[in-house]
Amino acid sequence: MKSISHTVTLHNGIKMPQFGLGVYKVDEGDQVIETVKTALSTGYRSIDTAAFYNNEEGVGHAIRESGIDRQEIFVTTKVWNSDQGYDSTIRAFEKSLNKLRLDYVDLYLIHWPVAGKYIETWRALEKLYKEGKVRAIGVSNFQIHHLKDILEQCEEKPTVNQIELHPRLSQTEVRAFCEEHSIKVEAWSPIARGRILNEPILTAIAAKYDKTSAQIILRWHLQNEVIIIPKSVTPSRIKENANIFDFELSKEEMEQINALNKNERFGPDPDNFDF
Repeated sequence: MKSISHTVTLHNGIKMPQFGLGVYKVDEGDQVIETVKTALSTGYRSIDTAAFYNNEEGVGHAIRESGIDRQEIFVTTKVWNSDQGYDSTIRAFEKSLNKLRLDYVDLYLIHWPVAGKYIETWRALEKLYKEGKVRAIGVSNFQIHHLKDILEQCEEKPTVNQIELHPRLSQTEVRAFCEEHSIKVEAWSPIARGRILNEPILTAIAAKYDKTSAQIILRWHLQNEVIIIPKSVTPSRIKENANIFDFELSKEEMEQINALNKNERFGPDPDNFDF
């Protein structure tokens, strides 16, 4: 975990950067193009988008303009809830691929576990994987019971489960289940939408290392072996978020941050979400 180029190996052998950029709520067009280009020039090699974000075209444009070999960039996108089901997922994937103007996607995720649909959606992802259109398939916002359904009813198990995860919501049970089944955990909203940056424990640790509270939280994730995709459209913040490889939190500091957990969600509950 010495640099931004550090990768984790998914259970199918694919290497995925542990640190990347999320582009949720980044506007299509110039904003997302410049944001992604800034991140790539800073050293980021993982970009996380989704059909729902409505910025896949700009992400693809930025990748082409970056001059970086496509094989060096790990691209994630997701199928939205209204497109779930077997045939509609296949169509949604082709639409995303056309918007990105890429030959393949590195990781394709089910965005939310839509009841009655996510098994057929997963079977569509299995087909895309077997055809080589995606290098890895996974899920987002899946609870343990959703994951068990896939493990019991389907052929391929997810490589990644992307979930809301931060010091206020440490998701220890889901993380333990995923580790048991070799499913990597990826955090969305890794700094809790900025709501806990003034937490005294975090500010004290930040002062010790001459870092920001956000950098301390991101480092905590990395040392917990969680994949992270912090979002920013500000060039200085994009660079600051990546400046977390020159220090290491102690075991005591990790435990202090762990103790901030309150099982508090700032996003929707996957079991009580109005799809």
